[in-house]
Amino acid sequence: MQYSTALSDGALTLACFACVFYVGRARKRYGPADQPALFCALLGFLLPAAAATVGALRYGVDPDWQAAHLWLTQASRFLAWPLLGAAALALSRGWAWSRPNWGRILLGLCAFFELFRQMNQLETYQLVLDLTTLLLILYAGAVQWPRRLPLCAALAAITLFALAGQAVGTEGLLGSIRRIDLFHGLLALAYPLLAWLILALPGTAAAENPVKTL
Repeated sequence: MQYSTALSDGALTLACFACVFYVGRARKRYGPADQPALFCALLGFLLPAAAATVGALRYGVDPDWQAAHLWLTQASRFLAWPLLGAAALALSRGWAWSRPNWGRILLGLCAFFELFRQMNQLETYQLVLDLTTLLLILYAGAVQWPRRLPLCAALAAITLFALAGQAVGTEGLLGSIRRIDLFHGLLALAYPLLAWLILALPGTAAAENPVKTL
């Protein structure tokens, strides 16, 4: 058993489920046009919450959970993560994408994943997906200027995500700390920041309800 990783996965579970609760409760104040984007944002937080939950079981209870953990982790990377970027983009610009269009985005992400898997280029695809999503999050915060808090939240979130994915990783040790535990800790900070940013975006009500500069 790897109890430190079970504990760090547990912390990530709590952080992601808090995001699910926070976004789910806030959906009622948005209009129908924003609901599909917020539903996809919920899915974007729910998949890593499920992956972290199964990870805690894998490392703290029974290693037989490994296959389910790997599958959910992959779904979080290649499906949930870009969905969060797309939701941030749509809400930041007030774009009302229909449910069928969001369905096409989901199907497209699945199709691209399978295509690059067949080509044995998943690492390249993941890098492109990561960079694109980070840029979308940064853009979503930047277009809220002169409101400063959304931009600061976007910068903090993408810094934490980039550190976790590119600088820390999940293999080996960093001093006496397992890299995977530090990875989970950084994500447990980054996801709530991203949830706050998504709910700070104006959505389709931007034109009707101008926001004061912060």
